Amino acid sequence: MTVIHSLSQKRQEKQIKYELNILKELSLQKIKEKIKEHFIFFFQSRILYQAIVEETCIDHTIEAFLLGAHFSRFGFYGESIEMVHARCSNEIDELTRSLYEYIICWGKSTNDDLVDESIHLTCEIFVHFWWREGYRIGKQRHKLKLI
Repeated sequence: MTVIHSLSQKRQEKQIKYELNILKELSLQKIKEKIKEHFIFFFQSRILYQAIVEETCIDHTIEAFLLGAHFSRFGFYGESIEMVHARCSNEIDELTRSLYEYIICWGKSTNDDLVDESIHLTCEIFVHFWWREGYRIGKQRHKLKLI
């Protein structure tokens, strides 16, 4: 007797294997350096607490990185990075919004629209950076046929 696997189960297994392989390219040290680099002003001015922001930023980094790597196949097959970015803009916006809302929720309440806007812009830049990194690594892996 053989075990019968459904197509969706096989796809899920393949996706998990792909994600595990692509995450080997990501280092926790680099993530923490980029968090400090992007949010240093807010840490120094005591608007945000580094320990609180770091955890959620790591989660959002992984999500953005995997999203970029997943959509990199379109770039490998000839689409420009702008077209690929447009394909997943809803997911990127959702990641940005989620990160921003978490940071606003756990940061100090400043009631300053300018500070809130700059935090949102920083979150957007942070998510886009990691999306592009995932896109670059994913496209590179496609070229090397490591997929």
